[in-house]
Amino acid sequence: MADAIHINRRVRENAENLSAALQGHMLKVFAPDARKELRLFGAGEAASLLGISPGFLRKLHFDNRIPDVHTTPGGRRHYSATDLMEIRRVLEASAKTPGTYLRGRRPGDKVQVLSFLNFKGGSGKTTSAIHTAQRLALKSYRVLCVDVDPQASLTTLFGYRPEYDFLHSGTIYDAIRYEDPLPFSEIVQKTYFTNIDLAPGGLLLQEFEHETPRALIANIQPPFFARMAAALQEVEADYDVIIFDCPPQLGYLTMAALCASTGVLITVIPNMLDIASMSQFLQMSSDLLDVVSDAGASMEFDFLRFLINRYEPNDGPQQQVVAFLRQLFADEVMVAPMLKSTAISDAGLTHQTIYEIDRTQFHRNTYDRAVHSLDLVNDEIESLLQDAWGR
Repeated sequence: MADAIHINRRVRENAENLSAALQGHMLKVFAPDARKELRLFGAGEAASLLGISPGFLRKLHFDNRIPDVHTTPGGRRHYSATDLMEIRRVLEASAKTPGTYLRGRRPGDKVQVLSFLNFKGGSGKTTSAIHTAQRLALKSYRVLCVDVDPQASLTTLFGYRPEYDFLHSGTIYDAIRYEDPLPFSEIVQKTYFTNIDLAPGGLLLQEFEHETPRALIANIQPPFFARMAAALQEVEADYDVIIFDCPPQLGYLTMAALCASTGVLITVIPNMLDIASMSQFLQMSSDLLDVVSDAGASMEFDFLRFLINRYEPNDGPQQQVVAFLRQLFADEVMVAPMLKSTAISDAGLTHQTIYEIDRTQFHRNTYDRAVHSLDLVNDEIESLLQDAWGR
């Protein structure tokens, strides 16, 4: 017993020391207020995001059709995400085809709800989810990120400290708990990233896994698989896309997210151990989905895709695995893989993404290669959303 108490005390000390160190790191990276800010975009980046040429962007300024933006002493213009939205509104007002520059929902379109998931940890779910959210936001979509993982990595990437900021309340758990749930709008946080709101995750979410068996016995309504969708109804009109970052386990939280989803993206690292793990995940998923479907859950998705993650094109075995998956699942494997990149992992050291960090922080070719890969993936996802809306 003495050894057990010693081990328990040591684990607690390690947890407290690590938490304090992470807090210090966050304060150092984002001093003085420990909150992130989105960088400005150069004229070339801005034009690319708007879908116009740099020359046309300059002409818009020359003709005084768009507001002034930050300009350096050397005459270079830099655009905030808010600037880009203002320009989009101006361009959309004179566009021949509706939705050319403001590409989100139109009257009659349902909100698109995407779940990023896999049974295996480290498959790139959070990285994929946040880059997709940011790319869509920069292209004018109103996005709600929902962190369904008790580890709250997505919440951390948005500059929050879950163990401090949401220690006692304010997470998804408070909106879907069985006793006195809060309105969903009360837990939604504005983020530093224009067009993205966040429903935070945190350790309290684990309570949902513990409480659900008792709730099933007590027949508390709505049941676990319907609680997420029911909670989201309050705010879904405010968004074009809702993105779930699911935990690396097939528990009640993941099932609740799936039952609220219109699309599913399963991240896959192309090696046989991960493929074997995914096989087990798919089998378990199908069995559990049958159970909740029989219980009354709606399980119709607009699309399901496998997203190849951390792909190394020059790796022969990986090429073979990808070819195997494409032969097996055909069009359900996304055309564009997400490449393995030191730029993505290095950006994560400062809790940033490729879309946030400045190009000058990396070797130009490394940065451009990572951005190009992410853009291809996320633009393919955007096409799936547009197809689901019948466009």
